[in-house]
Amino acid sequence: MDREVFVNPRIPSPCYVVSEKLIRRNLAILDDVQKRTGAKILLALKGFAMFSLFPGIREVLHGVAASSVDEARLGFEEFGRSVHTCGPAYPDGDMPELLRFSDHIVFNSFSQWKRFRRQLLDFPKPVRAGIRINPQHSEVKVPIYDPCGPCSRLGVVRSQFEPESLDGITGLHFHTLCELNADSLQRTIQAVESRFGDILPRMEWINFGGGHHITRPDYDVDLLCRLILAFRDEHGLEIFLEPGEAIALNTGFLVATVLDVIHNEMDIAILDTSASAHMPDVIEMPYRPEIIGADQPGVLPHTYRLAGMTCLAGDVIGDYSFDTPLSSGDRLVFCDMAHYSMVKNNTFNGIRLPSIGILQSDGSFRLVRRFGYEDYRGRLS
Repeated sequence: MDREVFVNPRIPSPCYVVSEKLIRRNLAILDDVQKRTGAKILLALKGFAMFSLFPGIREVLHGVAASSVDEARLGFEEFGRSVHTCGPAYPDGDMPELLRFSDHIVFNSFSQWKRFRRQLLDFPKPVRAGIRINPQHSEVKVPIYDPCGPCSRLGVVRSQFEPESLDGITGLHFHTLCELNADSLQRTIQAVESRFGDILPRMEWINFGGGHHITRPDYDVDLLCRLILAFRDEHGLEIFLEPGEAIALNTGFLVATVLDVIHNEMDIAILDTSASAHMPDVIEMPYRPEIIGADQPGVLPHTYRLAGMTCLAGDVIGDYSFDTPLSSGDRLVFCDMAHYSMVKNNTFNGIRLPSIGILQSDGSFRLVRRFGYEDYRGRLS
């Protein structure tokens, strides 16, 4: 994407800008997978929940994956198709709403299933119930993101599985991946079949979870399709996938502005954005976002440490080099800022959330939302 697109006086700073054209590119890849395999792909709201773009997304995807009653409600009211809910545990008070908003509910344990089984089976609307399984097969290398690591609370391991308690359960759910390719899914499927193969004939559907980086340029889409078709032919189950990042991968940008440049052993540019407040995965993951026109430190003539505007000493985005010196008022454009940004940002220090806008297919910009004092105050009491 050309940086000049974002030097538009109509785009406020800071602002998340998501490209309709790039979203449609990703949707075309996902739709091809659906058409080739018959699998149904869901939008995982935990990764991307920009509902102003739902009208175009729901033309392709079959529904949403929710992890809470509010996500389920958002999917029900704004997406308007299937809602699959899966959470580690459900408060008693949430279940009536979850049943209302969801058509699939996955339970993380048999104790939770037994607790809510009668409510689900007696509910006037049919709701399909599933159990999350843990195949105890790790593909994710960073422990905090590994759902199958030692002592994980996510999913039922085989030693705790209760085949005698499956009455009313119609499906299984596993989620083992994070930003991984199809070869990781291939090994996971082998682990699932090895540990739970005798359960599969009793099921109607299975959810392969998320973490499939399907729209990444090097992703092996052909292998994914072969795996889905082979599993469907072998077991005869309806198959769902729920990638969050794949829908919004490489479609969004965060436009920010340099507020000041100081020097303390190196040049430091303070921006009107924040790693901790506006792009928390920079610290949590951690990762270093790309910036249009910038490079690794020392590659281009002028190197800066880019820092946020909160009081957190570690509110640092990273070190970057530029062709020309930075000065107050310069705009920087961070790449791949659609997923796990808007859904995770916060108002630490009272820093206002970035505005949200859409770069429309005709090249024009549409501002969707600005945030102000009332949004900060409304979170508090």
